[in-house]
Amino acid sequence: MEITEVKVFPVNEDRLKAYVTITLDNCFVVRDLKIINGNNGLFVAMPSKKRKDGQFKDIAHPLNNETREMIENKIFESYEVELKKMGQTLAQMTIAKREGGDYEQSEDGQ
Repeated sequence: MEITEVKVFPVNEDRLKAYVTITLDNCFVVRDLKIINGNNGLFVAMPSKKRKDGQFKDIAHPLNNETREMIENKIFESYEVELKKMGQTLAQMTIAKREGGDYEQSEDGQ
């Protein structure tokens, strides 16, 4: 299996950093993956649905760690490219947090 396309849609929220859509083998699309800033740094959340009991259940997810790591690596690579287009980096997004959940950018754009 190959991830043939990754589309990243950055957002400016406290924990949610981006929505992601991936295409597998040019023939299968998975939408609504999320890049989340958790307590231990950034992670990729799989698409999920809220159940009646209030818990979230993944709609689609990898069955092993190797596949999860491959998906995460591709997504984080594409996220870094999007941030660079906006004049930021992953390190700045996780370190330069200020009050109110917004992220500041240094004067030189880095």
